Amino acid sequence: MKRSTVTKGSGNIFRDLGFSAERSAELILKSSLLQALQETIRGRGWRQVEAAMRLGIDQAKVSKLLNGQMAGFSVERLVHFLSLLGQDVEVTVKKAPHGQRYGTVRTKVSTRSRRLIAT
Repeated sequence: MKRSTVTKGSGNIFRDLGFSAERSAELILKSSLLQALQETIRGRGWRQVEAAMRLGIDQAKVSKLLNGQMAGFSVERLVHFLSLLGQDVEVTVKKAPHGQRYGTVRTKVSTRSRRLIAT
């Protein structure tokens, strides 16, 4: 039996997949916003048609969002959608740790937000 080689990830799946630092930072942010949007819609038990009405887009675009397709949706647009659904989005900028050349992009959906999504 041949042993598999396991390589530890960097903590940034998009960098590990070969995306540039700039593009991977954007994709991390977009994927987290998309996840929050999906959780909000699903948590409320909405059908795609109802979500489309509330977001002001067609059902086909809601289907793309719910299936994880980020292409065609900017960070700004995803933030706008979350705002329309009554979600606050907060971005914090702070100095990178000493000795770290570049800052990192991290996202977090608060546990309070997760509880509110279902209401």
